[in-house]
Amino acid sequence: MSETAGYMRYFPYARPYEHQREAMDRVYNALTRGQNVLFEGACGTGKTLSALAPALEVAREQGKTVVITTNVHQQMRQFVAEAGAIAREESIRAIVFKGKSSMCHIDVGYEECQALRDATRELVDLEDEYAQLERRQRQLLEESRSGDGSAAEARAAVMDELDRLQGEMDDVRERNVCEHYRNNLTRPQETDAFFSWLFEDVRTPEEIYEYADERDLCGYELLKEGIEGVDLVVCNYHHLLDPGIREQFFRWLGRDPADVIAVFDEAHNLEKAAREHASRHCSERTFDQALEELEDSDDPRADDAANVLETFRDALLECYEDSFGFGEREAVGDGWRDVPVANEDRRDDLTLAFLRGYSGGGIDADLEAATVLGRELDREYEEAYRNGESETRRECQTLRAATFVDAWMSDGVTRGVYPVVAVRRDEGTDEIYGRAELYSCLPRRVTGQLFGELAATVLMSATLQPFDVVGDVLGLEDPVTMAYGLTFPEENRRTYAVETPPLFASDREDPDVQDVLATTIRDAVRMTPGNTLAFFPNYGEADRYAERLEPLVDATVYRDEPGVAVEDVRKAFVADGDGLLCTSLWGTLAEGVSFDGDDARTVLVVGVPYPHLDERAEAVQTAYDAAFDGTDSGWRYAVEIPTVRKTRQALGRVIRSPEDVGVRAMLDRRYSGRAKSDLGKYSVNGTFPMHEREELIDLEPAKLKFAMRNFYADHDAYDGEPPAP
Repeated sequence: MSETAGYMRYFPYARPYEHQREAMDRVYNALTRGQNVLFEGACGTGKTLSALAPALEVAREQGKTVVITTNVHQQMRQFVAEAGAIAREESIRAIVFKGKSSMCHIDVGYEECQALRDATRELVDLEDEYAQLERRQRQLLEESRSGDGSAAEARAAVMDELDRLQGEMDDVRERNVCEHYRNNLTRPQETDAFFSWLFEDVRTPEEIYEYADERDLCGYELLKEGIEGVDLVVCNYHHLLDPGIREQFFRWLGRDPADVIAVFDEAHNLEKAAREHASRHCSERTFDQALEELEDSDDPRADDAANVLETFRDALLECYEDSFGFGEREAVGDGWRDVPVANEDRRDDLTLAFLRGYSGGGIDADLEAATVLGRELDREYEEAYRNGESETRRECQTLRAATFVDAWMSDGVTRGVYPVVAVRRDEGTDEIYGRAELYSCLPRRVTGQLFGELAATVLMSATLQPFDVVGDVLGLEDPVTMAYGLTFPEENRRTYAVETPPLFASDREDPDVQDVLATTIRDAVRMTPGNTLAFFPNYGEADRYAERLEPLVDATVYRDEPGVAVEDVRKAFVADGDGLLCTSLWGTLAEGVSFDGDDARTVLVVGVPYPHLDERAEAVQTAYDAAFDGTDSGWRYAVEIPTVRKTRQALGRVIRSPEDVGVRAMLDRRYSGRAKSDLGKYSVNGTFPMHEREELIDLEPAKLKFAMRNFYADHDAYDGEPPAP
């Protein structure tokens, strides 16, 4: 790669790392050919600029726009910083885009915003037309006073039109309008000043909101207006993964998908995010509201619509009520709890209960009546809000419920779709209610189409491998792959696979297993010159060992518990300097949060933290087995690989710079290379990338304290004499 390569204009620092040179060149060549790229890079490899610089160059050469997206707030801030650094060296127009809900100055929903926007624009257009005609009538008045008879006749016609427009304006003024958006349309000097300010730098959504709020403008609508034709957009996943939002987003950009190069950061999260966007659900309360809506309607179709929706609602209630064993109803909490209804040899229990309970002219006919009536009611609600007859834009629950039931009956048998019921308790009323969900097991239902439409993509993460699995799961064909491990000095870190007993779920109550693990963790904490961060399979296990370790260690033990502000716990732990923080690997501290320098010296992953393997997870495994036609591919794709990725993310919380010195230890024999022969498929050593396996040092539990003591002593990390083993 030449230092004069075109994309180097977008590299805002003195010189790239050697691996960055190679990565940028490979990304540039792939994007030029319209290929997808899978890019794994450890902390410190400069992934963002390695992808962004060549993407911006290709976009400039080919007349495209770059969209970089993430679902991690910390990464969003990093993108803004990198884009700002680029903009200070090379002229680019960049926008950071967030959803309307976080930028609205009057706190209304999407449908209300749409109606307000339309009514406001209509009023402003009428006022503009009125002002033009007013100027015309004054001109004609002058001409008529000069003796022009035809001018007097023309003025009379204009005056009639002004009277008509005045009446229309009075009508519209009685409706709901948005004064912030009206100011956007009527203060051109202020909006011009906004865009000048916007493109002077890369502005955060918070800065945009504050700027607009101080001037009574709508920053969200101004962003939509200014986004067309920009070079770079920073946004959240849902702008690309949600089909409805994506269509509008591309329209605002003024681009077809084929004119967009997309960069997905933290791409190991794409599988879960895409699955969530592909799933649909509808709660019992939506059906109740729809039935109330229909009861108030005198339309003859309302009875048929109510018949089919009430029958489905009753079947939903029957399913979750019948699922309760002794004491289970009382145990329902405020989080959704699944009630499995799927069957292997027939339709799901909810559909069967629905069919048993239904009587009428026909489900399809009743659903058609409900859908058509729902659309008409929705139009009425829209018009009422526009006309100021309603203070809020009411959403039609009949339309929502009917659309969902139709999808349930048609898509519930589709491969990769898992029908499920869930139940929860309302904290305010103490009432129990349920919902039905069509859970999409195959994320490529969303991502496959998206990647096929975009010009090219870069998917990057510190934990993306194995690449073939990413390609299969997300629907990528023949992607270009590249991986770069930690470039920091290897002598500054040690990574151990400690051969404690395998922490299978069935062994967690075993006192001997608990004793070995508690002793090993105690040894690690004693030998750590600073803070120790410990990840467990779940919050229950984290709490168990926190309680056991408190009397065994001199360090302060911190617990990350559900319902407690984790940032407060993290800050106290970091400030301590000699603490042990116990948390769940599936919590918020396992990724996207850095423990730099002395924030944490040692990180422990205790056990192989498989997620809770409920029926929903089994449905994903079954779908993957069928989709990828391989023995145990469901287990490997849906459970083992995501778990190891999570483990690798947790290990990456420490060693964040070339100067950092630390230990990363996994406490479970399944991580050991020596365990593959007798643990079979439960050994996860081979799931780690080769370069990471080569760093792993297999170690007996009793030897961990000696290994850590020697390592930290060699780096003069102790303040005084090293602790005695």
